[in-house]
Amino acid sequence: MGRLDNITLVMVFHPQYLESFLKTQHYLLQTDGPLPACYQHYIGIMAAARHQCSYLVNLHVNDFIQSGGDQKWLNGLENAPLKLRNLGELNKLLAHRPWLITKEHIEQLLKTGEHSWSLAELIHAVVLLAHYHSLASFTFGCGTSPEIHSDGGHTLRPPVGNGCICDIANGNHGGDDSRQTAGVLSSDSSCEVEVLMERMKQLQECRDEEEASQEEMATRFEREKIESMLAFAAEDEDPPPAKEVSKHFEDTRYGYKDFSRRGMHVPTFRVQDFSWEDHGYSLVNRLYPDVGQLLDEKFHIAYNLTYNTMAMHNHVDTSTLRRAIWNYVHCMFGIRYDDYDYGEINQLLDRSFKVYIKNVVCSPEKTTKRMYDSFWRQFRHSEKVHVNLLLMEARMQAELLYALRAITWYMT
Repeated sequence: MGRLDNITLVMVFHPQYLESFLKTQHYLLQTDGPLPACYQHYIGIMAAARHQCSYLVNLHVNDFIQSGGDQKWLNGLENAPLKLRNLGELNKLLAHRPWLITKEHIEQLLKTGEHSWSLAELIHAVVLLAHYHSLASFTFGCGTSPEIHSDGGHTLRPPVGNGCICDIANGNHGGDDSRQTAGVLSSDSSCEVEVLMERMKQLQECRDEEEASQEEMATRFEREKIESMLAFAAEDEDPPPAKEVSKHFEDTRYGYKDFSRRGMHVPTFRVQDFSWEDHGYSLVNRLYPDVGQLLDEKFHIAYNLTYNTMAMHNHVDTSTLRRAIWNYVHCMFGIRYDDYDYGEINQLLDRSFKVYIKNVVCSPEKTTKRMYDSFWRQFRHSEKVHVNLLLMEARMQAELLYALRAITWYMT
């Protein structure tokens, strides 16, 4: 349609990441892969619908039609081929409770038959599902507005204070990337950055002086995992998803549930036993050439991206903070790094930030502008978009780790 979509307009704050993101997405959707184009876009619809992300659903409905897809499939999942319908269970678990995926789920999809999947097709599908689940997190996390040709889309600037993320998404941002809080900042807000920087400095100094035992490190991880369950904002009963979105997936009431609710226990996933770098990367690259490399580059750019700034401060080493954000996301999925001290998370991420992270990553459709405004009140919009890039990629890697581990179990 001769213009950039709103997601790109938000990501453009970080051009190095955007280039990697677009290159990966182009490869997944535009080049000849194991799956035909109409399947690729329909899987995008299925994945986005699980989080009620009408923005992404609408984008892929258009792409699905343009790729020659059968429009009857758009009337509901029951009208799609059985092969795609069979993917529904994996889509559901991957989006909401990936720790429940077993080799039996993989076996069910790969067993010989008319509607079975090949390993290469399944890897393509898994990467697409994880890509669009995490992109739904980014879309809701940044409050991305609908496209101008969709319901609710607009190009006019809403009458709000110093600019909000919906202005940015519609290309109305000024060059100064002004902070979102208009007027005089409260004393709490104005010292927020200095307190955070001081804690980062102290942690870096203490790390050199003393190291906790492995038992203590494991205890801190379990404590943080349990505390992460309490990080949801108070909420009313979930409203049912809109029919236009819910028709693309089954079991509409199925959502994120914490590990230990009702006595359920999920074993900790130790990265030392199965990691992206040592296991996932090579498996993806073997079955879907070049995609492992593209994903690896994208993960590394998101994880290492820094401008050495925090709000109005320059020449700041933000590595401690970035690692805490990434590891907190993985902690919520039960994933543990043996060499990381999870006590750092509580010192660097306050409750309002944890609530925001938990919602964006686990139930993005429940994310509100109030949550976005309530954390890091003195930081720039571009820095909050940067946070969302970290959340999106950490979530995608977590989903892939669980799915690829199950595929590895099946293969061995």
